[in-house]
Amino acid sequence: MRPTEIGEYLDHLAKERDVSPNTVRAYDRDLHDFSTFLSRYYGERPWSWQGVDRLAMRAFLGHLSKRGLSKRSMARALSAVRSFYRYMHRNEIVDTNPARAVGAPRLEKYLPGYLDRAQIDLLFQMAEVRASEGKFTDVRNLAILELFYSTGMRLSELQGLSRQDLDMVSQQAKVRGKGRKERIVPVGDHAILALRNYESKRDELLRGIGPKGDRNAVFLGRTGKRIGVRAIQKVVTGLLTQIDEDAGLSVHSLRHTFATHLLDAGADLRAVQELLGHASISTTQIYTHTSVERLKQVYQKAHPRA
Repeated sequence: MRPTEIGEYLDHLAKERDVSPNTVRAYDRDLHDFSTFLSRYYGERPWSWQGVDRLAMRAFLGHLSKRGLSKRSMARALSAVRSFYRYMHRNEIVDTNPARAVGAPRLEKYLPGYLDRAQIDLLFQMAEVRASEGKFTDVRNLAILELFYSTGMRLSELQGLSRQDLDMVSQQAKVRGKGRKERIVPVGDHAILALRNYESKRDELLRGIGPKGDRNAVFLGRTGKRIGVRAIQKVVTGLLTQIDEDAGLSVHSLRHTFATHLLDAGADLRAVQELLGHASISTTQIYTHTSVERLKQVYQKAHPRA
């Protein structure tokens, strides 16, 4: 059973702070885990949010580690608990925030997977050949790929696009990112062409389906309803697997590829940050590391005295 304070906090996130539903669900899971752990940790002894101390917080992190959670998942859970305690402190439910005294696990640094230029060319050649046969799903899938690579959108952002968000005359799209923040991103010529071809196929599908079809969504399934996140993942991952089966490429790899190729071509880091919708420049800087690693590889191969 969810404690009253957690329910009130989640309502606060959803209704007052307008936090995305995905984030609310993640916080719900993390805080449920925290509450369940505290009940076991204190056993038969009565406990309260006020009485939770630093030792209990450290024990909670140890519990997450024993469950095999990654450091990133542990850091997210700790962030949820910290935020929950800040809320209770502001509302005078507790006097202190014990989560502040516990350091977050040091995250592993990794370089995101991406496609090189040759792989991107091969990917689009393959998708274009399929789309040339005129089948609705193939024409749509090419438009999805083009828009991902052209804009660097997140999966949820592309899936949630509505027709009024896409201006194909001025070649730009209005994207709703994390925290419901909106940004405008340019859409390239290749993506616009693919979208126009798809638009005619979508209109043809809707005429056949009638009033039950979704006339607001950009990307539809064969039933005329807005395509789901899992369906997009399946389509894109299937195509990426044919490019490199062992690379573990995902939908997010197209976002990484977008940023990496821009920076390789000399784009300003701040501009890339805005295009990606990153709140912090430090998040965008991971892509400069990718570029530097590749430069090192080129140097090692090409320099006589490397």
